[in-house]
Amino acid sequence: MKNIVLKTTALTVLSSTILLASAWRIPEQSAQSLALSGAYIASSYSASSSYYNPANMSFNDNKRELEIDFGYIHLDSINYKDNRVSTYNGNSKKEDFFVPTIFLSSCDHDGVRYGFSITTPGGLSKQWDDPYQKLYAQEFTLKIIEFNPVVSYKINPKFSIGGGLRAIYSEGIVKSDGQITRNMKGDTIEYGYNLALAYKPTSIDNLSVTYRSNIDLKEEGNAKLYVSGTKVYDGGTSVTVPLPAVLALSYAHTFNKTTVEFTYDKTYWSTYKALNFEYSSNIPAILYPYFDAPKNRNWEDTNAYRIGITHQYSEKLTLMVGFGIDKTPAPQENISFELPDSDAKLYSFGADYKLDDKRTIGFGYLLDVKEDRTVQNDTINGTFTNAKAHLLSFAYKMSF
Repeated sequence: MKNIVLKTTALTVLSSTILLASAWRIPEQSAQSLALSGAYIASSYSASSSYYNPANMSFNDNKRELEIDFGYIHLDSINYKDNRVSTYNGNSKKEDFFVPTIFLSSCDHDGVRYGFSITTPGGLSKQWDDPYQKLYAQEFTLKIIEFNPVVSYKINPKFSIGGGLRAIYSEGIVKSDGQITRNMKGDTIEYGYNLALAYKPTSIDNLSVTYRSNIDLKEEGNAKLYVSGTKVYDGGTSVTVPLPAVLALSYAHTFNKTTVEFTYDKTYWSTYKALNFEYSSNIPAILYPYFDAPKNRNWEDTNAYRIGITHQYSEKLTLMVGFGIDKTPAPQENISFELPDSDAKLYSFGADYKLDDKRTIGFGYLLDVKEDRTVQNDTINGTFTNAKAHLLSFAYKMSF
């Protein structure tokens, strides 16, 4: 259940994004994707295409390829200034995370290729120590790991299809601290699928479409609820929230040594209507408004626009830069301290360096800057500022 709360709150605040897209989705899973602000669908080749666009595996060199990425995420402290009384002001904790990812793609087998990835497509952590914020969100932590085996088939030299199975494990923690206190934990394993199409009308163009399915996450775990320090509930709980579907349309064109990609993606957050916890037995009536009454979310589908530029500076060195605009799905009336989300701009750069014919190293850096947001609802009457996330990843790539 903790996981659920985490996810739902994560669904409410940011991303990333791990990051770092709308809410808690993290599109950027590799150093190259970070460097290009997520504009890495039509131009994704080598091992990481197994995750970003499995149809593109058909156009890779005929060799087995492996990529290991070592990611680091830093969340700046979010400042909240209340319009009512200064004692409601607060700052969230700064937080740091290490996130490894792995990608693998096979050589050609009569037009068929196989791939596999281990990634973290979403996540959230938000902690507050200030008295007012702790009443609602002392800690919201969400961890998600995805295992994604895929296959591609080259229909002809210009057209390929791909897809695979998504197996997701997640766990989470939710805590609030006040006269009424909660401590929740939970986890789940759920399944979905992804599909991809890639069309190369010429050797310098690529038109791609990818789709990752919606996955309903039924989190199950344990909850402990307290009133004035006295435990009033200790038992099972569950809640279901969506991991929303994502549709991406992407076009990449190469000018001599420079490739430009434009990617549009739509995240179907509108499936997230309400947050509704269920308990294995009745909880005290005094707690119903806080922990049992369904909470409206009514999120909206969001659009993101990304552009990435890759330049082959020399035989060994490749330079990358990217920019993105990402919208928030959370309406003002449902914003809380678990996820004070807002529209974001993404700025990124990176490089690859070829060590030899079989080995490449690289890095990518992305800055996710959230807009300041003034919120007025039943809980909040103030402004959130300084919401930023820094993502850095180092990659090691090899073929064999």
